Amino acid sequence: MARPSLPLLLLALGLAAAAKSPYQQVLQHSRLRGRQHGPNVCAVQKLIGTNRKYFTNCKQWYQRKICGKATVISYECCPGYEKVPGEKGCPAALPLANIYETLGVVGSATTQLYSDRSNLRPEIEGPGTFTIFAPSNEAWASLSAETLDSLVSNVNIELLNALRYHMVNKRVLTDDLKHGTTLNSMYQNLPIQIHHYPNGIVTVNCARLLKADHHATNGVVHVIDKVISTTTNSIQHIVETEESLETLRAAVAASDLNSLLESEGQYTLLAPTNEAFEKIPREMLNRILGDPEALRDLLNHHILKSAMCAEAIIAGLTMETLEGTTLDVGCSGEELTLNGRAIIANKDILATNGVVHFVNELLIPDSAKTLFELAQESEVSESMNLFRQAGLSSHLTGSERVTLLAPVNEVFKDKRPTVDSSMKNLLLNHIVKDQLSSKYLYHGQKLQTLGDKELRVFVYRNNLCIENACIAAHDKRGRFGTLFSVDKMLTPPTGSVMDVLKADHRFSTLVAAIQSAGLMENLNRPGTFTVFAPTNEAFRAMPQGELNKLMGNAKELASILKFHMADEILVSGAVSALVRLKSMQGDKLEVSMKNHVIHVNKEPVAESDIMATNGVIHAVSSVLQPQGRLLLGSAWSHTITAELSPKPPLV
Repeated sequence: MARPSLPLLLLALGLAAAAKSPYQQVLQHSRLRGRQHGPNVCAVQKLIGTNRKYFTNCKQWYQRKICGKATVISYECCPGYEKVPGEKGCPAALPLANIYETLGVVGSATTQLYSDRSNLRPEIEGPGTFTIFAPSNEAWASLSAETLDSLVSNVNIELLNALRYHMVNKRVLTDDLKHGTTLNSMYQNLPIQIHHYPNGIVTVNCARLLKADHHATNGVVHVIDKVISTTTNSIQHIVETEESLETLRAAVAASDLNSLLESEGQYTLLAPTNEAFEKIPREMLNRILGDPEALRDLLNHHILKSAMCAEAIIAGLTMETLEGTTLDVGCSGEELTLNGRAIIANKDILATNGVVHFVNELLIPDSAKTLFELAQESEVSESMNLFRQAGLSSHLTGSERVTLLAPVNEVFKDKRPTVDSSMKNLLLNHIVKDQLSSKYLYHGQKLQTLGDKELRVFVYRNNLCIENACIAAHDKRGRFGTLFSVDKMLTPPTGSVMDVLKADHRFSTLVAAIQSAGLMENLNRPGTFTVFAPTNEAFRAMPQGELNKLMGNAKELASILKFHMADEILVSGAVSALVRLKSMQGDKLEVSMKNHVIHVNKEPVAESDIMATNGVIHAVSSVLQPQGRLLLGSAWSHTITAELSPKPPLV
């Protein structure tokens, strides 16, 4: 038989490694970190001030933190091994014994004791194949006196049944503990819920596996950090019977989510308490409760697509909700956090179809908010004050489908504009008809405003702009409106390039030059022009004689003016790195940004983004010269520099 090639062998080994469960991968990492201390030694992270220990993954190893709290590294025997006096590490495998004896070896002596008292001992000492999820000694000690008393006062029934609920009638190793599955317990076949998370945490009815895969002659022992109890109620039943969820109960009924919360599956309900609803302004709450679509979005925003037990959260992670949004779920010490806030009041209430955590703040998604409510969490408060003062609030709080282009607060840091009729008209042109999403905008798209203006969309490599204003943050999509935060006040175009130049006294010389060169008709027609427009001062800076000669030479004048024009629209927001723009004369213009000022051919632009219906104008304070064109004596010369150099002598 032919031997397998080395690449095939490596591939097989790689696939075998990839097939390891997350728990085994974390355990392997802990072995690697502990190997310097001898064979079968695992590195363990312990939360300072607690008895909580974790096998370490790569990220935790370098951060030295769990749930934001400092840890210390200790080294102990990996599961299934023990020390030998005088030898390094943990070279010896634990003696293989029955489950009863193994319980005493692995840190679950209390479970062993209660097995004896409840007459479970003969079964777990005898023949068979069992798996027991054995609560640690600390888990038993943490039970309330009342609960513990009810168990030990009736050992032959209550205690025995409780222990049998921790058992499965077959051997189950961590690789067999698949996420979202259930195992039938040995107590009335009632299910035990298994969750095996990507971070290596394994939970059994939300109790964390501490020490797993301890083999016994008649099965396997896993040590867990809690005493688990039977679960027979769905999430919906918990909502219906919990007094503190009365408002949530009514909201669920109104949105027809009862059937979902009763259905099979594995969900996490972040259940807002009555107190959470009471914290919301009454007007806002009544609006949402009276709007079936907003209410459904609100509730779906509180339901995660998978069951997330508190013990599985040892660092921040992003979870998807049924609404399609995401929540940042994390922890800070013993507290769970949502979007960075410790608002979970009661955690890990287990249901047959998932887990419930009570939250004392309502998580309102953008999709249930008005534009004004969206703006409260964005850097556009100054803009919203302007819209309010202009009497435009009704457009931003009602059911009108609109998109708001709101300048960020930075725009008004030097001066806040006065709200008059002119400003009101300008603000109306910041409200676009229809509810848009920036990801569907395309270059050249036309948008209609409530002020009856037409705005153009410009898509650049590094920015998305509407006229001169570029989108400064991800858009927020509310119930009826979408909020675009933009980097400046919008200036809708008022006429063609020629109309704008004629209306501005700074460009009277340029207008005369364009007329002399025969370019006026071109700049009046529909198009997409960028014009770097020299001001009157730019022309006056030229020697008078040269200016006169230039103005008298229509062909040369047209060439120079075309060098100031491009047949595409480039607003300042499109310029971050160097942009090379082909001029209508043929040579390239080099446009760059320096200290927040746009430059063309290294000359600063005096005023940028003067919008026209067929382009954009940038005012410049000097007349730009194409490369290789030098002003000599009495004429603009095409002579290149090399031709002016002295010729070498003939040999």
